[in-house]
Amino acid sequence: MADSTTVVTIVHRRHDHLRQQRRGLRTFSPETSHIVVAMDDPEIDDVVGGEDGTTVLHVEADPLGLPLSRARNVGVEAALARGAELVILLDVDCVPGPRLVAGYEKASSWAPGTLLAGPVTYLGEGVDVPLDLALLDRLRAPHEVRPDPPVGAIERGGNHDLFWSLSCAMTPSTWRLVGGFSEEYVGYGAEDTDYGWSARSRGVDLVWVGGADAFHQFHPVSRPPIEHLTDIVRNATTFHRRWGLWPMRGWLEEFARQDLVRFDADSLVLLRPPVNARVPGPLRRDVL
Repeated sequence: MADSTTVVTIVHRRHDHLRQQRRGLRTFSPETSHIVVAMDDPEIDDVVGGEDGTTVLHVEADPLGLPLSRARNVGVEAALARGAELVILLDVDCVPGPRLVAGYEKASSWAPGTLLAGPVTYLGEGVDVPLDLALLDRLRAPHEVRPDPPVGAIERGGNHDLFWSLSCAMTPSTWRLVGGFSEEYVGYGAEDTDYGWSARSRGVDLVWVGGADAFHQFHPVSRPPIEHLTDIVRNATTFHRRWGLWPMRGWLEEFARQDLVRFDADSLVLLRPPVNARVPGPLRRDVL
């Protein structure tokens, strides 16, 4: 099925990460098509332009922030227009494991009409992704909150709150049923959870796929992500309006403790934007 499977990656300036991802795809799934959607990043053409099986698309900047939802929608729609029978979303900082594409392909036939997600291992600083199965298996340490079925197995009935778009897959019928990512979300935060809730509201099961591993390359992040404060407040407010609950509660509560927002069950107000926000230490894994 590799010739009818397309990987979609959205990117903004993570060029080294993209090169490593491309290296993994060429090694483990050389027949799989790859659509790279650049968000306000014209240099991407020089990074991957001209590679066989790779298409670069561009979306314009949004004054509010990175158009993550719109970029994913553009990429998936382009893949479907070209006849893809399975679309895999893979964030630019994720390198596919050797079984990722095949795992998603098998799971899509075992569990048709579902939303598929795979385990992700977050790598530490300075850890490169080896393109050797034995070495990769030694590095495996999937995120502990999310299911990790055995290789060749699937786990149905997943908690849609745990859906993440950094590594997931769906058939065209599932995409059409759920709809695209809501483009009301711009910038960082909540668009994943919104998509998971949209799937649940339409009766689409979340299925975790054993062996469909991705390896998340290190990059510094902050806890809480204060550099994304304005985006998070705006997107959390959008989510609350759409679904009646607050997402990212842990971060909102921490922002409230720092007197950056006023937050309670009914309202969220930005009190003051961060000034020259920088990533503080210690650095932790980038998990939404």
